[in-house]
Amino acid sequence: MFGKILIANRGEIALRIQRACRMMGIKTVAVHSTADADAMYVRLADESVCIGPASSTESYLNIPAIISAAEVTDAEAIHPGYGFLSENADFADRVEKSGFAFIGPRGDTIRLMGDKVNAKKAMIDAGVPCVPGSDGALPEDPQEILAVARRVGYPVLIKASAGGGGRGMRVVRTEAALINSVNMTKTEAKAAFGSDKVYLEKFLENPRHIEIQVLSDNFQNAIYLGERDCSMQRRNQKVIEESPAPGIPRKLIEKLGARCVEACRRIGYRGAGTFEFLYENGEFYFIEMNTRVQVEHPVTEFVTGIDIIAEQIRIAAGERLSLRQRDIQLEGAAIECRINAEDSFTFRPSPGRVTRWHMPGGPGVRLDSHVYAGYTVPPYYDSMIGKLIVHGKTREEALARMRVALSEVLIEGISTNITLHRQILSDSEFNKGGTSIHYLEKRLGEWLSMRKEIERAA
Repeated sequence: MFGKILIANRGEIALRIQRACRMMGIKTVAVHSTADADAMYVRLADESVCIGPASSTESYLNIPAIISAAEVTDAEAIHPGYGFLSENADFADRVEKSGFAFIGPRGDTIRLMGDKVNAKKAMIDAGVPCVPGSDGALPEDPQEILAVARRVGYPVLIKASAGGGGRGMRVVRTEAALINSVNMTKTEAKAAFGSDKVYLEKFLENPRHIEIQVLSDNFQNAIYLGERDCSMQRRNQKVIEESPAPGIPRKLIEKLGARCVEACRRIGYRGAGTFEFLYENGEFYFIEMNTRVQVEHPVTEFVTGIDIIAEQIRIAAGERLSLRQRDIQLEGAAIECRINAEDSFTFRPSPGRVTRWHMPGGPGVRLDSHVYAGYTVPPYYDSMIGKLIVHGKTREEALARMRVALSEVLIEGISTNITLHRQILSDSEFNKGGTSIHYLEKRLGEWLSMRKEIERAA
């Protein structure tokens, strides 16, 4: 086992990784920008290194600075968390060529799954169901592109092969708009991701977003840890996640999970990963694989009792999975609300000093956050400042527990989206379960017009 791990990230995930390391008796190195010098995880780390100014390009995305920090502190491994460099294949390669263990997949695996065209082909070869679409990247000839779209049927979705996180996508509903939309997406993809390769898929009108969590070691052992429903989204960004997914037959999940496990073996996957699917009319369609730990991993930890971060570390250290598929039993239900420093309805970021910070407690309540009273939320990074997660024997109990937990939250000095979460938890359709990825967007307009009334009730 490693003696010291450098955590190449910030915020709540840096603290989460640090806690797992401390439980395992592993020393930690926190790297930080000048804006994060007073962060809780920096104070709690065994060692800390400032790697640059506030700008993420000069700090958390600065590969030479991170490698140097690992060298001067004698770290043995680097955990990338999520975001930043976590799915950067070149970073993974650099880490291992520099003599450190990368706590994640190999660079070539990240590269394979990061290219959505190649990833889709790999999944088809492994028997994982995929959305009908083009066979690889779209050709240059406009007539050939039109022919592909006619075969798939409108509406279609143009996607950047190197895209991710909900970016690099455009829905096209008519043939007249297709070629212009393809060209626009290619231009945007080149600017955002460095590649103008795009492909085309059938656009599903009302799907749910379902994902399968996997763990796979270096010895062809792989398991899946149930599923998560991440359909409550705004502009392709997740707001609330839960496990298990309500209303989906277990036999379908088990069949899908087995295919994901087989895919892990075929591509030689190492570590924790997540297969993401759209689910509509009883069918699953693969959309992408995230080759890192997910923001929403705590809901899976609650229902399985497995520490996913600790498993990542053990796998990276060369250990075999100690669990087999028969050992995985989902117990109860878990729900996660992402707490963001932003307005509940306009979503305008709200950086600044937190003057009051009171979080709920009680049985089955977990908070993952690096924030405290007096902490200043910097304006340079993602607006998420924490995650509130609850667990119950049933989904109904978990929902009730989350409503109580949200009612106890008190944050002052900045705006947060707690009011939005309270509104979602009072929504009858959400409480029934099974809403599509478009549901929240449709409701937001109505809630915005009712804003004052909602805020009084909250």
